[in-house]
Amino acid sequence: MKKITLLPAIAALMLAGCVQVDDYTQVVKVPAPQWLVGYWQSAGPQSKLVSPEAIASLVVTKAGDTLDCRQWQRVIAEPGKLMQRGDALYNVTQKRDIYTVELDGETLDYAGMTLKRVEKPTVECQAEMGKLPQFASAAVAGEIPSAPSAQ
Repeated sequence: MKKITLLPAIAALMLAGCVQVDDYTQVVKVPAPQWLVGYWQSAGPQSKLVSPEAIASLVVTKAGDTLDCRQWQRVIAEPGKLMQRGDALYNVTQKRDIYTVELDGETLDYAGMTLKRVEKPTVECQAEMGKLPQFASAAVAGEIPSAPSAQ
């Protein structure tokens, strides 16, 4: 009987460091730090992508809106928003996928991949951005700079 009551306690301890989102609409969006605003793209082949030819992009607005755009034989674009827990910054997609976002020198560690800042996203990701009002208005307002900004 004691073994059964210990299992939930052990499971709770193991999950204590994990971030979970049950309802995307309840996630509080935070503005993006200046160093994160802009366009990021995978730097070479990534083991987290299906093919060495696949490309991952992350678009981040000043307001904290994000677009996780991955392409290989087709484009999968998932809107999201930035969330902060303590000192850690996360991208939460509408599908409730949660990825840490960390700057490592000149590259971004995101979703187990290494991304570098680029002038603009791929044509395919730009098309996906055009379908979402938060990105169209942010681009027009100049809230997504194309050139790297000073940190």
